[in-house]
Amino acid sequence: MGRPPLALAHDYLTQRGGAERVVATWCRSFPDAPLYTALYDPARTFDAFRTHEVHTSWLNRVGFLRHDHRRALPLLAPTTSLQRIDADVVLASSSGWAHAVRTEGRLIVYCHAPARWLYQKDRYLAAGALGGAATAAAHLLGSPLRAWDQRAAQRADQYLANSTFTQGLIRSVYGLDAPVIAPPVALPSTLPADSDRSDVLIVARLLPYKNVDLAMEVARELSDLRFRVVGDGPLRESLERSAPSNVSFAGAVDELDLWREYTGTRVHLALSHEDFGITPLEAAAAGRPTIARRSGGYLDTITESTGILLDEALINARSVAQAVRGALGRDWGRIDLQTHAANFSPARHIERIQSFLGA
Repeated sequence: MGRPPLALAHDYLTQRGGAERVVATWCRSFPDAPLYTALYDPARTFDAFRTHEVHTSWLNRVGFLRHDHRRALPLLAPTTSLQRIDADVVLASSSGWAHAVRTEGRLIVYCHAPARWLYQKDRYLAAGALGGAATAAAHLLGSPLRAWDQRAAQRADQYLANSTFTQGLIRSVYGLDAPVIAPPVALPSTLPADSDRSDVLIVARLLPYKNVDLAMEVARELSDLRFRVVGDGPLRESLERSAPSNVSFAGAVDELDLWREYTGTRVHLALSHEDFGITPLEAAAAGRPTIARRSGGYLDTITESTGILLDEALINARSVAQAVRGALGRDWGRIDLQTHAANFSPARHIERIQSFLGA
């Protein structure tokens, strides 16, 4: 058999994040394209990968690395560099690693962000997002990893960015021009009926830089409202201990339950710094507005008719609480919200991707 016309690559399939959602869309759209990744834990990521042809590196044989990919940080660069993919075109989804795969064909990199632990250290490492050992490794290996990262980026035939914010980072860090293709928002064929699960919803992995602790302070300011947190991560236990009584934690949920959470709330709260930030679009698709920082990818995903953007100077518990009150008292146009989300459909995303695959 000849080599496949297309293969896919991704850093690691060990979580249910926005990047993995993008790759899941690719798998549904390109079912015959094999997928290469360093680590794969089916129980911790999306079901779309279970029926796809997935190839892993030798790291996947080490159980504790599958359960916590951050521990693999010192090994991911050399391991990915040795991963050779035989295909006419490789479409790599990268937040720092998969852009380094080797191929004799064309390499197209869809960049969610240049490696945050290398180029956004103040925000990412200072918050302890990688955990203690991995953070120490990132500081120790920072200089050689940057050199490796720069070499890897220059080998790509084409870079693509997931947002205008990421586009600017790619130009600044790599000196490359990267057209913007927004990630897809995949909707269920039928949205769950509106319910009454919460007044305020937070959807985030429970990591320090996601700022869920600030959302807990907002909940204390708004003790008469019900807050619900969807997502899991290292901080879950400490957040649950410190949360006020009007906060409940749903943990990681499947796709249908996630949409039940969106349709069952009144407003979505997003307080992290995001390179794109897909949750405001999911909320809009369910007809719900978002309150977020006026920064990063949120500038692409939130408009005046779909949410409230707060200047950095206003990001404190009291000001966010006031914004929540304002959002709850406003009559949001559900059609406007859903029309905005439809601009980020999987069909539009794949159409843009295919225009580069055939170049």
